[in-house]
Amino acid sequence: MQLSAWGIDPRWPDDMAITIDDHPTFLLELLWIRDAYGLQPAGDAPPLLVDAPATQGTTPDAAVWEAAWPELWGGALRHAGSGIEPGLLEAIDRAALGSSERHELFERLLGPRWAMRFGGSALDVSFLGWNERHVDRLMRGWSHRHEDEPELKALGALIPAWRAGLTRIVTIPCHGEHTRRIGTSALLMTDATRADPARFAAALDTFR
Repeated sequence: MQLSAWGIDPRWPDDMAITIDDHPTFLLELLWIRDAYGLQPAGDAPPLLVDAPATQGTTPDAAVWEAAWPELWGGALRHAGSGIEPGLLEAIDRAALGSSERHELFERLLGPRWAMRFGGSALDVSFLGWNERHVDRLMRGWSHRHEDEPELKALGALIPAWRAGLTRIVTIPCHGEHTRRIGTSALLMTDATRADPARFAAALDTFR
């Protein structure tokens, strides 16, 4: 979703556009894998998912998965923060169907992801069901009134953050707070932070 000046609010700068990514697929896959298989990766991992996935039991690859998780998370975060590489969609359209060039371009479009390293078998029907519930919650939470958008309620903090370079907000459905700058123009936070005007404004202030 992208918010721009069209019909939103007279205070909104004409040239300000903010992209909201509230369903970062490959980040959600990594968070679900971590929680469903009880991984405890090192590093700066977000809190647990609010909708705790059903436990998938143990796996003989747990140690390998746990060691690889921070690297995959870091790569997926950088990709989520940067958005689509300029000119990449046009290059894919020009590449021959079935060619190695087209495959490599699609890999760049999708970015680092769990299935690229370990295959998709762990992301089975349990993940699909969890993901459907998450999408349903997002759709129920969408407002049809511009004035209810979190960005308008925190506009006083959003405009200075945008002037400092913010163009993209990525949210994850985890407990508590986990606000991090990702890349040069994006901010990661939990859904709960964005939904609360005071917490959202404080998170935006960190970008400055």
